[in-house]
Amino acid sequence: MSFFVILGIALALAMDAFAVSIGIGISLKPATAGQTFRPAASFGLFQFAMPILGWAAGEKIIGYIERYDHWVAFALLIAVGGRMVKESLFSGRGIERLKKDPTKGFSLLGLSLATSLDALAVGLSLAALHVPILFPAVIIGLVAFGMTVLGVKLGPAAGRLIGKRAELTGGLILILIAIKILVEHMRLF
Repeated sequence: MSFFVILGIALALAMDAFAVSIGIGISLKPATAGQTFRPAASFGLFQFAMPILGWAAGEKIIGYIERYDHWVAFALLIAVGGRMVKESLFSGRGIERLKKDPTKGFSLLGLSLATSLDALAVGLSLAALHVPILFPAVIIGLVAFGMTVLGVKLGPAAGRLIGKRAELTGGLILILIAIKILVEHMRLF
């Protein structure tokens, strides 16, 4: 498999992480270095590890995961996005910093898992094609890391354009990504 094909796969897989990181950047404007690095490292690590797990699991696990991976991603993104929307509407804080940092703890773990489930399926696909997994996994992880940093850094600019409801917009972005995942997997359209 060529480097450019792997890079294309990595960029496609990183789009959810990029969109989520823009939402993070909007809600935390301005994000600190730690708030930029934590999601980048976590998303990159999950995007690196999931293809390896998928590749190792091979066809034994695909039947179980395919049935509900989109529901897991949907639920995690709805929970985090819904919390952000609720806090923006009922806290009266406007675009002030979040009380609970989405770049820490279970929020970060949930977002990392939700944005990396597709990478698990890619790992399974690469196993079926008999492609060695380490090089593609490294590229996928590095691209996710870079795209997450870019997204968090672009978030505040997006927040300035959006104005007082930046946190609301960030939460709605996460909810829209959740709906997109569900629609794509359910093939409703």
